[in-house]
Amino acid sequence: MLPIPTQYPNAEVVIYDGDCQFCRRQVKRLNRWDGKQRLSYISLHDKFVASEYPELTKDEMMQAMYLIDRKGKPHRGAAALRVISRRLPKLWLLALLLHIPFTLPIWSWVYRQIAKRRYRLNCDTGACEIHYGKKPPRD
Repeated sequence: MLPIPTQYPNAEVVIYDGDCQFCRRQVKRLNRWDGKQRLSYISLHDKFVASEYPELTKDEMMQAMYLIDRKGKPHRGAAALRVISRRLPKLWLLALLLHIPFTLPIWSWVYRQIAKRRYRLNCDTGACEIHYGKKPPRD
């Protein structure tokens, strides 16, 4: 089980799509790499998210992962990944790449391309039917 914000009140909060198998695998991986309880995790579909973060819309959260830092500031998509890469020592190489000056627009584009195709990465789980009907759309 992933740690939730109420278990680690001082941890930063990763909000992800809990209906997406690809997303769940990625946050489980992050949790394995986090040996010091720096991060907690919550699905965007959980009622806790709507009550604690009313400024974030479901549509926004369906497009990208969010990280809420200790000061309450939301970071979205590639910017969230940048912050996470600085928190977890196992991601030091990724941190170096993500922090090359002036590259955030490129990383954001790459993130959006993966995010909009994430359900197709695991269509065998039924996610395609939930989000696309019978077959995923072609780009």
